[in-house]
Amino acid sequence: MKTSWQTQMQNAFTDFQTLCDYLQLSIDDLNLSNDAAKSFPLRVPVAFAARIEKSNPNDPLLRQILPIGDELKNYDGFSDDPVGDLNAVKQTGLLHKYHGRVLLINTGACAIHCRYCFRRNFPYADLQLNKQQEMDVIHAIQNDSSIQEVILSGGDPLILNDERLARLFDEFAKISTLKRIRIHTRLPIVLPDRITDELLTILKNSPKKIIVVVHSNHPNEIDENVAKACQRLKSANVTLLNQSVLLQGVNDNVTALCELSERLFEIGVLPYYLHFLDKANGTGHFQVSEKQALALLNAFQNRLPGYLVPKLVTEQSGELAKQYLK
Repeated sequence: MKTSWQTQMQNAFTDFQTLCDYLQLSIDDLNLSNDAAKSFPLRVPVAFAARIEKSNPNDPLLRQILPIGDELKNYDGFSDDPVGDLNAVKQTGLLHKYHGRVLLINTGACAIHCRYCFRRNFPYADLQLNKQQEMDVIHAIQNDSSIQEVILSGGDPLILNDERLARLFDEFAKISTLKRIRIHTRLPIVLPDRITDELLTILKNSPKKIIVVVHSNHPNEIDENVAKACQRLKSANVTLLNQSVLLQGVNDNVTALCELSERLFEIGVLPYYLHFLDKANGTGHFQVSEKQALALLNAFQNRLPGYLVPKLVTEQSGELAKQYLK
C-alpha cells in the first residue's frame, strides 16, 4: 500500500545523523552546523533524499538542503527581507507588489527546507493566513477589480489539505474579475505523491485558468515519479512552468542548466525564470556573480532554442516588476 503524502511529510529527515546514515556519509566529511539548523531546521522528504547520490558529500541536491557553517557568515547587501515583501503587505497574508496580481501567504510550512530560501527569515507567525483571515483576503480581492491574478505562495501552498484548497478555489470562482490562479510550489518535485486525484479534480473544475510554477534547480531532481506528477497536472489542463535559482555549487554550469531545461520540456514543463539569488541572510555562500551569470546565460542561449532558455531575472525591493539580466 502506497504511503500517503502526509505520512511522507511526517517521516521526512530532520536530523543530521539519520540523513547521513541513509546517504552513507560521515558527519565529519560535511561542514554541518547545529547553529544554522536551530534558526532554519533541516527537513528533507525521503522521496527527495533518494535522488541524492550516496557517499557524495558534494552532490548538488545535498548542497541545497544541508545546514552548514557558511550560513552564519555575514555578506554585504544581504538582509532578512531581500525583496521587500514586508513593505508589500496590505493586510495579514496579502502582498500586493505588482500591478494586477496579489500574492497570498497561505502557510509558512514547506515539505523541504531549501537553504537558499529567500523567505527563510519571514515572520510567518504574524503574517500567514488562518481560515478566517483567508475570507478577509477574499473580500479584499472581490472589492478590487484591478486584481486579475491570485498567486498562492508560502511556504508551500500545496501543504494545505485538499479540503481547504477546495474552499479557496470555490471562493475564487465567485470573483468575476479574477482570470488566473497561480500556484508556486516545490511539492511536485520534492514530494510528487502530493498530486492526488482530489487535487487534480479541484484544479480541473476551476473556471479560472490555472498556472502551476514548480521549482527545480537541477536535472537530477527529476525522476520518473516527478515526471508522472507533472503529466497528471497537465491532464488537468494546468499550464506548467518552472523557476530555478542560480546556485553556486549546484547549477552554476551550462551543462546542468541545459540538461534541466531539456528534462523539464520532456515532462511538459516550460522553463520560465532563472533567478539571480535573492540576498537573504544565511544564503550568501550560494551567490554567483552577475558576470558569471551573464556568461552562463550567453552559453545557454548558444546551445538551446529560445523557448528552452528561461529568463535570467532579479527581484529588487521597490521595483514594479522583476528585472531581466541580459
